[in-house]
Amino acid sequence: MTNLRWILIVLAGAALAGEKVEVRVSPLLPKETKVEKQERMAWWTHDRFGMFIHFGLYAMPARHEWVRKYETIPKKVYDEKYFPRFNPDLFDAREWVRSAKKAGMKYIVLTTKHHEGFCLWDTKATDYKITKTPFGRDLVKEFVEACREGGIRVGFYFSLIDWHHPEYRIDRNHPECPKAAYAMNDTECAATLAKLNAGKDDDKFRAFIRDQVTELLTNYGKIDILFYDFSLNRPNYNGAQYWDSESLLALTRKLQPGIIVNDRLGLTDVEGGWDMKTPEQISVPAWPEFNGERIAWETCQTFSGSWGYYRDEATWKSPAQLLGILIDSCSKGGNLLLNVGPTARGEFDQRAVNRLDALGAWMRVNNRSIYGCTAAPEGFTAPKGTTLTYNPKTNRLYLHIFEYPVKVLPFPFADKVAYAQFLHDGSEVKIAQPRHVSGTVRTDVDASLHLPVLKPDVEIPVVEMYLK
Repeated sequence: MTNLRWILIVLAGAALAGEKVEVRVSPLLPKETKVEKQERMAWWTHDRFGMFIHFGLYAMPARHEWVRKYETIPKKVYDEKYFPRFNPDLFDAREWVRSAKKAGMKYIVLTTKHHEGFCLWDTKATDYKITKTPFGRDLVKEFVEACREGGIRVGFYFSLIDWHHPEYRIDRNHPECPKAAYAMNDTECAATLAKLNAGKDDDKFRAFIRDQVTELLTNYGKIDILFYDFSLNRPNYNGAQYWDSESLLALTRKLQPGIIVNDRLGLTDVEGGWDMKTPEQISVPAWPEFNGERIAWETCQTFSGSWGYYRDEATWKSPAQLLGILIDSCSKGGNLLLNVGPTARGEFDQRAVNRLDALGAWMRVNNRSIYGCTAAPEGFTAPKGTTLTYNPKTNRLYLHIFEYPVKVLPFPFADKVAYAQFLHDGSEVKIAQPRHVSGTVRTDVDASLHLPVLKPDVEIPVVEMYLK
C-alpha cells in the first residue's frame, strides 16, 4: 500500500466513523433542504452500481496510473515517450457502454483528466490533450454521445492535481518532490518546497482549473456526476484553500444545478460542500454516519490493485468477491463504482471482460436485490453466511446466500414472511418449522428455508421474500 493510499483510507475511515464535525455555512453555495437533496440524488441512490473508467497516457507504460510519481519520471521524458505515440485505435465508446450495461451498471464516470494532466477532450486551456495526439479525436465527446444513446448516466472525473501544468505547486504528492522531503518535518519540508515553487502563479493555475471545469460542464450537455480528486488539507499537500474549492463548487452548481458531486474538494466542514462520501478500496463496517445521521456514500473499487491498465498486475478479484462488495455496499445503504482500466489501444482487456460478463450474468436475474434496495429494516437479522438487502417500495427482503447450507437454513423473522422464492428462476422456497431428531416439531427456534441439496447454478443464490 502506498503512502498516499494509506492517507486516503485513514481520512475516509475518519470521515465515515460518525464523528461530530462543526459545519459552517458558505455564502457562495446554494441552499438546499434535505428533501430537495434526496430528490436530486434519487436516481443515483436507486441505481447503486456504476462503472469507473481510468484512461490516459499511463495506459502505455501499463504499470499504474501513478507511474510517473512512483518511478520519478521527469516530465520531459514522460511526455516525449508517450504523448506523440498515444493512439487508442481500437476505442469504441459504444462498446464501453455496452459492457457497462451488460454488467448491470447504470452510470459511468470517466477520467477526463488524471493527475498526469493529460486531457481526453479538446480543451482550449492546454495543448496537452488527446486531439493533439495521433488519435486526434475528442474522446469525451464520443463517450458522452454513447452514454446518452445507451441510456447510461454520464459522470466525469476531474483531477485537481496536475503534474504537467507549469504553475502547479510541487507538494509531497508531486513526482518532482525530492525524496528527502518525506523524511523532513513539516517545517523543513515547507521550506524545501517553497524554494521549488518560487515564482509560481497560483491564480493562473486556479483560472486554468476553472476554465477546464467550465468547458466540461458547458460543452457536453447535462452531466450527472462530477468526481473531483483530491484535496488533502494537511501541511505540504495541496488542498481546498489552494484551488479555492468553495468557488469551484459554486461554479459547478451554477453550471449544472442537478449534478451530484463527491467529497474530495476538501469541504467536509461546509454545508452543501459534498453530496456523498467516497471510501476507496475498503469495506465499511456499517452504514456511515456524519454528525449522527446516515449519509449517501459510494465505495470505489478496482478489479485489481491498480486503477489504470496494469499489464502485469495479478491480484485480480474473483466474480464472487466483486459481487460480495456490491451486495455488502447495498446492504449498508451504499453504491459501488467499479473500475476498468482500458488498454493503450482503447479496449477492455480480457480479464476485465471476463469479470464484467460474470457480473452481468448474475445481475440479469438478480438485479431486483440491488436496484432500489438498501439496508434491511430494524428487526431483521441476517442468518450466518448471508447478507440482507431490502426494497422499501415493494416491501421485499432479499437474502443473499454466501455460505450455502445443507438443505436447511434457519432464519429469525419467519413470522414476517408471507412467501419466499429463488430470485434467479422464481421457484418457490418452502418455509417450515424445523424438527427434532425424533421428528417432532421444534418450537424453541424460528422457521427454516428448505433449500435444494445442490446449490443452484448461480454465483450467489438470492432468496426473495415477500413480507407481510
